[in-house]
Amino acid sequence: MNDFYSELCSLINRYSAENDSNTPDYLLVKFIEGCLNSFNNVTKERDKWYGVHLEPANKYFLKKEK
Repeated sequence: MNDFYSELCSLINRYSAENDSNTPDYLLVKFIEGCLNSFNNVTKERDKWYGVHLEPANKYFLKKEK
């Protein structure tokens, strides 16, 4: 079990986020990880389609100081 998975399970338990759906926390974590992976894949495909390479330090996306 990786740290992200363990911490997310712990967070879900701490706030009893699984209670509304009556779904075990490990299944919610599996769903959330799947959503995150899908989002990451689709944004990479979007960037490829636009022909851009986005990254945190990309100079085109840095806020300009006033």
